[in-house]
Amino acid sequence: MASVVFYFQVHQPFRLRRYSVFDSSHAYFDDVNNEAVLRKVAHKCYLPTNQLMLDCIRQHEGRFRISYSVTGTIIEQFQQWAPEVLDSFKALAETGCVEFIAETYFHSLSFIYDRDCFIRQTQLHCDLMEKLFGRRPTVFRNTELTYNNDVAKTVEDMGFKAILTEGADHVLGYRSPNFVYNPPNCGNLKLMMKNYRLSDDIAFRFGNRAWAEWPLNTEKFAGWVDQINGNGYTCNLFMDYETFGEHQWADTGIFEFMRALPGAIMANGKNDFLTVSEAVERYQPVGEVDIPHMISWADTERDLSAWLGNSMQSNALHDVYALNNEVLTSGNEQLIHDWRKLQTSDHFYYMCTKYFADGDVHKYFNPYESPYDAYINYMNILDNVRTRCGNGE
Repeated sequence: MASVVFYFQVHQPFRLRRYSVFDSSHAYFDDVNNEAVLRKVAHKCYLPTNQLMLDCIRQHEGRFRISYSVTGTIIEQFQQWAPEVLDSFKALAETGCVEFIAETYFHSLSFIYDRDCFIRQTQLHCDLMEKLFGRRPTVFRNTELTYNNDVAKTVEDMGFKAILTEGADHVLGYRSPNFVYNPPNCGNLKLMMKNYRLSDDIAFRFGNRAWAEWPLNTEKFAGWVDQINGNGYTCNLFMDYETFGEHQWADTGIFEFMRALPGAIMANGKNDFLTVSEAVERYQPVGEVDIPHMISWADTERDLSAWLGNSMQSNALHDVYALNNEVLTSGNEQLIHDWRKLQTSDHFYYMCTKYFADGDVHKYFNPYESPYDAYINYMNILDNVRTRCGNGE
C-alpha cells in the first residue's frame, strides 16, 4: 500500500509600504495592498479550495486526509480582512480528517540566528493552532522546509514526534523520499521528506502545455502513485496551497483534477490517504538520513540561497536579529510585534538577485521593482525600529 500524504503551506506576509529615509511613521505595513492580495487569493484559491477539500472528505466518508501549516501572519490577515476563510479552515478541522502542523508563527528564519526566538515563535504558533482548531500540533515544519540535523534535535527536544523537509537528491542519494526516516542523534523524532517530482508535477508543471506529460489526468497520476508500491510506503505531496487557483489558474482544470484525484488513487483498494502524524504512526523508519548542512524546498539548489544568497540579504537578516535584546527589553508590545513581522522570510526573498527560472518564481507577489529597492526599503524601516528602541517608543 502507498499512502498519499498531502501537506499544504498556507502563507502570506505583511508586505511593507514604501518607506523613505525621511519617513518617521511607525506604520510599516501596506495594509491596502495586503488586504487586496489576501482578498484576491481568498477568492481564487482559499475559499474554493477549502470547499473542494471539504467536499472530498465528505464524498469519501473521511478516507481523504490532509495536513496544513497555516502561518500566524496569514491567520492575522484572515481575522482582519477575511474571517470567512478562517471559518472554512475551522470547518475542515471539525471533520477530524485534517491536521494542522506547527511552524514559526512569523514564518521566519529565526532558527539560524536566535534559538530562543525560534522556540518562542514555535510556541506562539502551537498556542494559536490549539486555540483555533482545538488540537496542539505534534508535527513540525520549519519555514520553507529549511532543515538540518540541529533543527531536528531542537524540535525533538521541544516534544514534537515528526518533522518535514525536502527530499533533495543530494542528501538522499540512492534512497527514496517514499519512506519514513530518522534524523541522527534523535531517539524518537521521525523525518518525512517531500517527493518533489510528483509534487512539482501538480504545483509547477500541471498547466504547462510544453510539458511532455501534459495534460495530466487523474488516472495517469494515480498510476504514478501506484508505482511506489514495492519501493516505498508514502507519497509525500508537499506544496503551496496557492497552487490551486493562483499558481495554476482555474482554467487549467486544476480544481477538476483535485476533485477527482482521491477517488482515482483509492480506486484499486491498494492506496490511501494519511495525515503526517498518521503516516509516522503507521510506518516505521527504514534508516537514518544525515543532513549536516541547511536545505530547503526553494529553487533548484534546495539550499538557503533564496534568502541568504547575497550581501544585502545577509546584512538585513543580521541587522534585524541584532535588535533582539533592545526590542524585547523595551516592553513595547506593538514594537515587538512589528519587529517579529519584519522577520518574515518573504522580505529577504524579495531581495534575491537570482535570474532565469528561479528569478521568475521570486517575482511572484513581489511588490518591488528590483531586489535593491526591497533592500533599501527594508533597511529604512529597520532604522526607524532602531530609533524607537532608543526613544522607548
